[in-house]
Amino acid sequence: MGEPANDEIGMAAACVRRLLEADAAYQDSVSTSYDEVVVEVIARVGDVGSVGKLDIAALTTWKRLRADTRWAAELMSWPDAEVRRHTAQAVTFANDASLSVPDAAGQARGALSPLPGFGTGDALASTVCFVAAPDRLAVYDRRAHAAVSELGFDLNNRPGRYRRFMTIVENCRAVLLEAGHDWSARRVDTALFQLGG
Repeated sequence: MGEPANDEIGMAAACVRRLLEADAAYQDSVSTSYDEVVVEVIARVGDVGSVGKLDIAALTTWKRLRADTRWAAELMSWPDAEVRRHTAQAVTFANDASLSVPDAAGQARGALSPLPGFGTGDALASTVCFVAAPDRLAVYDRRAHAAVSELGFDLNNRPGRYRRFMTIVENCRAVLLEAGHDWSARRVDTALFQLGG
């Protein structure tokens, strides 16, 4: 493989610069207490190996999603054991070291699809995937989507979007690492969230 073209180097440098600026702005604007809820859910998922309705309710609030919707009522009418059966599959896929990060994300996201509220849209589903593998996965939302488009990445809304989003996050991590910044996927997604606002 040959040397990268000058325009690729320039794009990578611009990407790093913009992510570093967004990361600094995010750190300045978000309370260090904001993630307390998600940290608690992550610990519980690590102990139990699945995500229950109580956890999803907490994540809905943390993600600032509307819960006064039909999907929320439908989800609450499901037995928690059935919800946990699907989320346990997602936890297993998310942590499967034999899968690449994007493939693990895609498989985990797919395991959640039968649940009410998880058939379409990736904001809450990616949050559940993230708490299943916080050292590996990231959170998707419309602001992060806007940011990756702004950085020059193509992310469409076809099925499999979360897998493609995680491919982009991994690309950003690689570019950052080349520039001397070893970031987690979560740190990339918070910078993207800030940038896309």
